[in-house]
Amino acid sequence: MRIHLKSEKMKEGLRNTAILLMHCPDQKGLVAAVTDFLHNNAGNIISLDQHVDRNVGQFFMRVEWELNGFAIPREKISDFFGTLIGNKFEMDWQLHFTNKLPRMVLFVSKMSHCVYDILQRYKSGEWAVDIPFIISNHENLRYIADRFEIPFHVFSINKENKAEQEAKEIQLLKNNDIDFVVLARYMQILSDDFVDQFPNQIINIHHSFLPAFKGAKPYHSAYKRGVKVIGATSHYVTADLDEGPIIAQDVVHVSHKDEIRDLVRKGKDVEKVVLSQAIWLQLQRKILPFANRTIVFD
Repeated sequence: MRIHLKSEKMKEGLRNTAILLMHCPDQKGLVAAVTDFLHNNAGNIISLDQHVDRNVGQFFMRVEWELNGFAIPREKISDFFGTLIGNKFEMDWQLHFTNKLPRMVLFVSKMSHCVYDILQRYKSGEWAVDIPFIISNHENLRYIADRFEIPFHVFSINKENKAEQEAKEIQLLKNNDIDFVVLARYMQILSDDFVDQFPNQIINIHHSFLPAFKGAKPYHSAYKRGVKVIGATSHYVTADLDEGPIIAQDVVHVSHKDEIRDLVRKGKDVEKVVLSQAIWLQLQRKILPFANRTIVFD
């Protein structure tokens, strides 16, 4: 009941705007065509950002406008835009409405630093997001979900039952209309079949030592090599392990004075910050994937 009331309270503070994310071959008149479309239908633009990648000849744009007084009903906007603008310019586009509360599910294992950070931001109201449940392959972090009064589902996975358990997870996600998944240090490799079900909808976090220091103890290996910076990378999950489109990255400096435990502590800190930054960008609909890259709008 408290989770439901929290979601309803969040919805009250949401803006009534629409966001278009689009890309297409670069050509003359693109910005004018989009802004004229919105102006001619009584749309008040509150944010516009665009970029041209001359190396690949692509135009990228994010535009947000107020829906109050907009001449086209929201359920018809995509059709009208496609007929008048999108098809003409060979665009790929996404349409999002900001008064719809995004539904995010966390996947966790045994490490708690990322999930604690996410749930604190959620509980404090920093993010307008709904977290209907948490999924794990272990029981270890159930106490955290209980503390935040969020349902906790455990799917124990091994080589023999992986396909069966993932099928149950996929069905649970789809039955609950989940918008995106966050792997908050989920120490289980998702199958290609799982990833294919949610293209650019699964966000992961890992240390930035890859591919130099792989394995379960990257900070120990990095310590032996005397690294001078450590960092974290958040990206969309693809079939190529840890090689999906990058969303956010950051680093912190270290020195010979830092011991392994210092590297681990600093690494956890930067992981939390980078993952939260990626989630925020996802919630704000500021990420536009293209090929194996992302355009991240200001």
